[in-house]
Amino acid sequence: MHLLKFDWNPLTGIDIIGNFKLHFYSLMWIVAFVVGWYIMKRIFTKEKISITYLDPLFIYTVVATMIGARLGHVLFYQSELISEDFFSIFLPFKFKGGFEFTGFQGLASHGAAIGIIIGMYLYRKKYKYKSLLWVLDRVVISVASGSIFIRIGNFINSEIIGEKSGDFALGVRFIQDYYYKSQITQLTGIKDVQKAYNAVTDNPQFAELLEQVPYRHPAQLYESFCYIFVFLILWYFYSKTPKRDQTGYLFGLFLVLLWTVRFFVEFVKEPQGDEYINWFGLQTGQWLSIPFIIIGLYFMFSYKPKVPVK
Repeated sequence: MHLLKFDWNPLTGIDIIGNFKLHFYSLMWIVAFVVGWYIMKRIFTKEKISITYLDPLFIYTVVATMIGARLGHVLFYQSELISEDFFSIFLPFKFKGGFEFTGFQGLASHGAAIGIIIGMYLYRKKYKYKSLLWVLDRVVISVASGSIFIRIGNFINSEIIGEKSGDFALGVRFIQDYYYKSQITQLTGIKDVQKAYNAVTDNPQFAELLEQVPYRHPAQLYESFCYIFVFLILWYFYSKTPKRDQTGYLFGLFLVLLWTVRFFVEFVKEPQGDEYINWFGLQTGQWLSIPFIIIGLYFMFSYKPKVPVK
């Protein structure tokens, strides 16, 4: 029996003109970056770092995150796009099967992490006021806060869903994941896609269609909730302990905490992409998380800077 269950069939965006739609998922990315900017501004002010370095850091972070996340998704989960719809990798449009504005869908957190590290390396080469690890130790605090909103965006989009929840107390029926747009309009006979989805949840006439949708774990919300604590722990260690001055420690702590959360949440996630792996009972996301956790432990407990950082 589900003690807390609900049907999830939200409005995912606002139609602007033609095929262009303002997606709430995209707004969550904007919120994530804006909140991250304010966190970094507070850090720069606290440590008396010139604010002139902040906007370039923001730009490098945004570009590196988006490129890394997109390329990571393509390489790890959807490599067929390289040959089948190459330009959709870099543009917010789908070209195969007809031109359509889609927004930047298909973003992988592992790719984003790699992209941010590379982006911070390039940023540090141009702006040399502190070391690369000093930057990473502080940027990861903003990244942790942003991860909260990104997973909420995934929930709004009914993507990265969990496995069937069975008798677990919490279950969500993702209507828009179960019935595709063309399918729901055909089944209901309603041409407007959103009205067709709404009819399934609101109209008793389509109760049979609703009953076919299984309850699933809201894996996105599990992650988002856990990332709140990842952020709070990082902020505590930064603001209340001397670990802030241990080069690489916060960066390592971030890697251990965030990817440990990801590792365990993967147990209740549906496999992503057509090229997922399942070795020894572990999925692609778990195997990709393990190296990050190991690297994090190294920076927390073994890394020693060659020269003191002033």
